[in-house]
Amino acid sequence: MSSLLILGAGGQGKVVADIALMLDKWDSIAFLDDKEDLKEVIGFPVIGRLNDYLLNRDKFKYAFVAIGNNYLRLKWIEKLDKAGFIIPVIEHPKSMVSKLSKIKDGTIITMGAAVNVCAIIGKGCILNSCCSVDHDCIINDGVHISPGAHIGGTVTIGFLAHIGIGSNISNNITIGSKSIVAAGAAVIDDVPDNVMVAGVPAKIKKIKSTEDE
Repeated sequence: MSSLLILGAGGQGKVVADIALMLDKWDSIAFLDDKEDLKEVIGFPVIGRLNDYLLNRDKFKYAFVAIGNNYLRLKWIEKLDKAGFIIPVIEHPKSMVSKLSKIKDGTIITMGAAVNVCAIIGKGCILNSCCSVDHDCIINDGVHISPGAHIGGTVTIGFLAHIGIGSNISNNITIGSKSIVAAGAAVIDDVPDNVMVAGVPAKIKKIKSTEDE
């Protein structure tokens, strides 16, 4: 047993801490967060600001980034990795993950989420409540799959994409890097990089600025 440091004490941080508690792998859990005067969250102490992670290197063997912004989440994972922290996978005991799938460091799989055989889930992804990723999918680093979204077989989702709540992606589709699939969308055609699609069937509604992260 050892200690877990969680960067980010908002809603995502609460989810990470709750699952970590269920997993019973760490004898202590603490947060770093930039909110002023925040001392504790759901019973766990907030011991400093995000940039204090190096000050806590000797106290914590494990660290996890609980930041919703896909770009920032990967940046902080990179910093923690360089600092020598072990960055675990956080997997809810009531998720369903094939032993023949591959889940990379810094990814969280929450309650009711399902990952089928031969799927590859990249670094720093969020697989939120009751979403599903079917067989042979490739989910690249920093992707957020929102609650109740369903990804068909042999789908590729690009770097830093966001898949909205309750959306559905048909088999054999490619979603481009940094693109957004809006809530409730039904995707039946490939989606290029840096766009937002919405509707049934999903159509391009916005071309994102390259500065959007």
